[in-house]
Order: sequence, then structure tokens, then C-alpha cells
Amino acid sequence: MTPRFAGVFTPIVTPFQSDGTIDEAGVRRNVARWMNTQLTGLVVLGSNGEAPQLEEAEADWMIDIVRSEVPAQRPLIAGTGRESTKATIAATKRAAAAGVDAVLVRTPSFFKPQMTADVFERHYLEVAEASSVPVLLYNVTVYTGVNLSPDVVATLAGHPNIVGIKESGGDIAQIAEYVSRTPDDFSVLAGSATTLVHALCAGCDGAILALAALVPREVRGLAELVAEGRLEEARALQRRLMPLARAVGAQYGVPGLKAALELMGFAAGAPRPPLMPVAPGIIDTLRAQLDALGVIEKASILQN
Repeated sequence: MTPRFAGVFTPIVTPFQSDGTIDEAGVRRNVARWMNTQLTGLVVLGSNGEAPQLEEAEADWMIDIVRSEVPAQRPLIAGTGRESTKATIAATKRAAAAGVDAVLVRTPSFFKPQMTADVFERHYLEVAEASSVPVLLYNVTVYTGVNLSPDVVATLAGHPNIVGIKESGGDIAQIAEYVSRTPDDFSVLAGSATTLVHALCAGCDGAILALAALVPREVRGLAELVAEGRLEEARALQRRLMPLARAVGAQYGVPGLKAALELMGFAAGAPRPPLMPVAPGIIDTLRAQLDALGVIEKASILQN
């Protein structure tokens, strides 16, 4: 059985105006542009959307704006993870009421020593029971410092309303365990563009990638090459994408992604403090990486 949330998604940024408020018109322009690509769908309020930086009212407004621009047949996933189970359930219910197709729930992580397997299981099961839409687990150890083990994921995958996981790390052995120990209709989605070919070969059903916001055709093409068994071509394409993938991933993070999107003509604005914009030299590096892929010129044509 094909997983319901297979495919290539991008976690969209939250564009801010110069006064720090959300740029609603910019959000709408960005979403309309992404909807003209072959992306499967979008993720709003992921890590790249600066979700931890937003007030609850802002988060709810972002979901409303994006949902109004995404056609009903294109899946929209919203990040609703909070530190408490109560707050996560409340955010999940609001997102469901706004019409999202699923929620992506990061691991709570502040009280790290107490974040045991039992705690994670109880947290996610309570959220899944309270949610009227499917729940995707979100393991992003680079930010949280905690990890959803394959044992926990295998247990949670048995719940009918927990339908998948986004794994943002590059541990291919762990990804392979997720795949082998969960049902066929449970989505395992890669979150690291630098190891995408390896993750897809390990059995991932797709990906949620910041890189796909910039080069959706190339990321989608890479996934198709792997599916067709054309691995040499897939590896060659990943090598071409690697500098940009690193830059908007671990190297420069959200500030780098926002700068790259601005170069492509998207609305992004500055990141919200304490995050800081990247230095001019980094913008030059990003421009060179985008130029090497030939996408800035294409973006300019699309804009005109």
C-alpha cells in the first residue's frame, strides 16, 4: 500500500516585513509560485518556518493564509509541536480546524534527561488520540538534542492515526530501521538533502526538504531517478546539488535559506532575532551556487 504522504514537500519560510510582522502578501505570492511546481505539497510552521519564534496567533494566521492558497487536492502539513502535551494538542486541534491535511509534531526536548521512550510514547499517543487529522512524527535531533529511536517509532506506528515520520538526520542505518520496522503504508520522509539518494535507497517514501523550495524540479527529478533505478544519474545530480544543499541546511540554516530565496525573487525578509541575516559574502556564495545550477535566470524569467 502506498503511504498517504509520500512525495516531495518543502517546509516554507515565514517571510517578515521590515517591522518584524508577517508579510501576508509575500506568503501568498510564494505559495502561488510553489503551487506551479511539481511539489507534492507544503509544510507550514516547520523548523525552516521559524515556528519556535512565532506567537500562537501568528502561527494560526500563517496556517490560515497558506491553507487559503493551497488547492484542496495538494496536501498541506502544519507543524504543531510544542513543549507540553497540552499545548501540542491545542495547536493540533486549531490546525485541524483550519483545514490542514496532517500535522508534523516535533519531539519535546527541554527536559532532555526525562525524555525517555515511555515519555515520547505517551506524548505522541495522547496527541494522536486527540487529533482529527493524521499525525506525522518529527525527529530533528540537530535542534532538539533528543532522538526518536526505532523502537519508539515502531511502537507508535501501530497507532492508526500516526501515519509517518520526518527524519531530519543523516543516519541511514536508523532510517533503514524505521522503514523495516513500520507498516508499508507508514511514510518515512527524509529531511536531509545531503543524504537524499542514500535515504531513498534505504526505503524512504519521499522527503521534506528546504532545498526543494529553491530547486523543486531537481529534487523531484532526483527522487524519480532513484525510483527508476538510475542511481548513477541520481548520484551525479546529488553531487551538483550538494553545495547548495549544505548551504541552506546545516551550514547557514534558516538565514541562508531566506537569503537564497530572496535571490530567487521569493519573499523572505530577515530571520527573526536572535537569528541574524547572513553576511554579504555568504550572499555572494549563495548566488554563485544558484547560478551554477542555472536557476536564478529561470526564476527571473518566471517573475517577468
